[in-house]
Amino acid sequence: MIKVNSGLIDKIKISEDFNASACFNCGTCSALCPVGFDILPRKLFRYVLLGEEEKILESTDQIFSCLLCRMCEEQCPHDVNITENIRLIRNYLAKSKLGV
Repeated sequence: MIKVNSGLIDKIKISEDFNASACFNCGTCSALCPVGFDILPRKLFRYVLLGEEEKILESTDQIFSCLLCRMCEEQCPHDVNITENIRLIRNYLAKSKLGV
């Protein structure tokens, strides 16, 4: 059973730079990922938008393994700020879940 955190998006979206809702799940972001990102940004953003905090927590290793190289962002046809979105998710995890 999935526990939905309806406030998750507000906690992560500390600025207007989080534009995950612009993602239309095409998957082009993962085509050139140099680390073979296990979890696609589109899935990660969907988890945030749906408030699936447990899925975000399960993905912590993948989130922090991202190189923030912006290759995914270069491929995105909708100009989603993928690296900034991942930074905001990392910030959320570091502050609220990892106690950093």
